[in-house]
Amino acid sequence: MTVIQQERTAEELKALAEQAGRDLEDASALQILRWAAETFGKRFCVTSSMEDAVVAHLASRAMPGVDVVFLDTGYHFPETIGTRDAVEAVMDVNVITLTPRQTVAEQDAEYGPKLHDRDPDLCCRLRKVQPLEEGLKGYQAWATGLRRDESPTRANTPVVGWDEKRQKVKISPIARWSQEDVAAYVAEHGVLTNPLLMDGYASIGCAPCTRRVLEGEDARAGRWAGRAKTECGLHG
Repeated sequence: MTVIQQERTAEELKALAEQAGRDLEDASALQILRWAAETFGKRFCVTSSMEDAVVAHLASRAMPGVDVVFLDTGYHFPETIGTRDAVEAVMDVNVITLTPRQTVAEQDAEYGPKLHDRDPDLCCRLRKVQPLEEGLKGYQAWATGLRRDESPTRANTPVVGWDEKRQKVKISPIARWSQEDVAAYVAEHGVLTNPLLMDGYASIGCAPCTRRVLEGEDARAGRWAGRAKTECGLHG
């Protein structure tokens, strides 16, 4: 595989992203990730919440040893940390764990306990958004597991787009997939998934802000239930 690793300006990256978004709209997830690997090489990474390892598995097929970035917020379910450890042990990826600048105890001391209940946007910014921005500095492009069918806020997710806030190419190789597509890929390839997915959770984040979903609810309904908040800030 010929890997082009060159410095590009933000304008060049944006134009590249917009063109690729058009060219790759109908491409398979693996084709999209092979394009990313060939275009960005080691300046490309995958982010994973360890809800499942589908995108990490796909990326490892396109680019063995690919960096998989995981945010350890300090509030994760034990099952999520276990999934991360299992992915690191059995898949051909390089798991990189990012942590916030403050431990939960240090944050509690500065802002008061249970900030996630009082100001969830600030809590997400401190424990997710800021660490990710630091962790992505060395990359030109990052891949996510966003899908259009997850919620109305994600319905227009491009397979390749421009992350204006971070000035990076943002790749969502399974944007066009359904939950049935994900399940079929998991079954075909024996991909690791978070055990909580079998226990009524459809979207898994930090334990204090995640609940099981009810029949008929969309996959994101269990996140920040009872609040207008639907996103942590990583994707918008």
